[in-house]
Amino acid sequence: MAMEITQFLLAAQSPDANIRTQAEASLRQFQEQNLPLFLLSLSVELANNVKPLESRRLAGIVLKNSLDAKDSVRKEHLVQQWMTIEISIKSQIKDSLLRTLGSSASEARHTSSQVIAKVASIEIPRKQWPELIGSLLNNMTKQDSPAALKQATMETLGYVCEAISHQDLVQDEVNSVLTAVVQGMNLAEHSHEVRLAATKALYNALDFAQTNFDNEMERNYIMKVVCETAISKEADIRQAAFECLVSIASTYYDVLEPYMQTLFQLTSNAVKGDEESVALQAIEFWSSICDEEIELQEYETGEGGDSGSAHSRFIEKALPYLVPLLLDTMLKQEDQDQDQDDSIWNISMAGGTCLGLVARTVGDSVVKLVMPFVEGNILKPEWHCREAATCAFGSILEGPSVETLGPLVTNGLDFLLNAMRDENNHVKDTTAWTLSRIFEFLHCPASGFSVISQEKLERIVTVLLDSIIDAPNVAEKVCGAIYYLAQGYEDAGTSSSLLTQHIPRIISELLKTAERTDGSDFKLRTSAYETLNEVVRSSNVVETSLIILELLKSILHKLGQTLELQIVSSDDREKQGDLQASLCAVIQVIIQKLGSTEETKPSILQAADPIMFLFLRVFCLSQLYCA
Repeated sequence: MAMEITQFLLAAQSPDANIRTQAEASLRQFQEQNLPLFLLSLSVELANNVKPLESRRLAGIVLKNSLDAKDSVRKEHLVQQWMTIEISIKSQIKDSLLRTLGSSASEARHTSSQVIAKVASIEIPRKQWPELIGSLLNNMTKQDSPAALKQATMETLGYVCEAISHQDLVQDEVNSVLTAVVQGMNLAEHSHEVRLAATKALYNALDFAQTNFDNEMERNYIMKVVCETAISKEADIRQAAFECLVSIASTYYDVLEPYMQTLFQLTSNAVKGDEESVALQAIEFWSSICDEEIELQEYETGEGGDSGSAHSRFIEKALPYLVPLLLDTMLKQEDQDQDQDDSIWNISMAGGTCLGLVARTVGDSVVKLVMPFVEGNILKPEWHCREAATCAFGSILEGPSVETLGPLVTNGLDFLLNAMRDENNHVKDTTAWTLSRIFEFLHCPASGFSVISQEKLERIVTVLLDSIIDAPNVAEKVCGAIYYLAQGYEDAGTSSSLLTQHIPRIISELLKTAERTDGSDFKLRTSAYETLNEVVRSSNVVETSLIILELLKSILHKLGQTLELQIVSSDDREKQGDLQASLCAVIQVIIQKLGSTEETKPSILQAADPIMFLFLRVFCLSQLYCA
């Protein structure tokens, strides 16, 4: 069987389904009958430069999948299988994998790196394969080692460091790994491929470097090499170096003080003029610094104890230079698709997110630096300026005090409401988001403060409900604004009555929104139902019980209709299940709301039978599909 594995691996990729099925069955039979020989045969296939690349590729994939799985139970089973294989067979497999690192085929080298890391993740924590690190380091120190072998070795070291815990290596091994990796980043000695692999390996090795970063001389050397690598001529290496700096910012914040001037210059230059992939990581560096300082501040104010790290206030010190840098990025929006694709992440978004973190870090100090930008751009004819100004304002609404923000928001609220009729989709999207943040952070009648007066509430509701029929991305943000508007009245005593007169209109428009044919875009339908739940939760139950009962009838009817939907595909079934989940969640909230007072409890008890009947039908249907 071992002699035929090449043919089976090739046949398993045949376009002919019959040939493919037979080959897969033969491979499965080989695996079940003799797992050690099966794995050994795969490793030999992967290492053999004479074999077809297609069979070697699949051999590597099968080998990797025989050692690891996403499911924890399956993964543990595979680990135990590996542990039962004879040491001599495992040694042969590992030798084949290490030989493959020198293969002429880059894909085989890459796969072997991954498989070695899988084996290492099993064996190194159990104090097995102690010679692995030494073998890899030997590849880097041998005089005649080709660049391809060094690149694969660096990649392997990175994967191994990612796969194991920093406790699994002794300090001497850590020192050797870091030395090899940092030397691998050396511009004068190594090719682009080796330096890139080494820089990526350093990223994964940083968690192991605590002792080295505690040593000033070693730390200085590592930081010097990383900073030099961050200005390499190759963009992918610069990006990898900045990724290392992001990790260092999070892991070794407390020793960064001597390097911050250099780091600001590096990140500033990258944000202003480098390729976007590099600039994004430069901004992420400052976001990571913010995260660390926010955590330190929360620890200080929450527990009053020693967090273990000194608060260096890097953001506060860099504020006059950092905020203008971030504001400039916010003018670099993409003309199309920025609001139409959830997967897009660009420099303007990163800059806005970082500015929000800066506001949370320094509070009131950020406002005077941002407001001139807002005032200078909000009325410009170019939509990029209006959107950036709105986004900047929305980004600083969490962090600064109510006393500082209150007057600004009160004065600007009418302008923002008017901006919901802007001709540009991006501006409307960001305006709706900004309104949602205003309602989230500056509208809390229960605590005695809200920027929303009784007189303005009517206009706010009208504008939001007029805008909810807009494009899906805008409508989804409007749902968010309504959500936080309603939430502000929860547990607000008599103030909750202010919303009562608007609730029938709000419920009606949310139900229409949930029925939109484009409701699946931007999760609009889900957002509409979640907002509906919050409106019910926040309402004055005594004043709105009849309205909520009418809503219950409507939701029960809709739930009944879902049982009659024609299901012809798994996609249809998934959509049906999602809709049923949303409707059941609304019913649950209604039950909780009407059952919360003795006055309204009888009304929900009267509906108990039809509710239970529908719930059981939905449950039985879901069990039928599962079976």
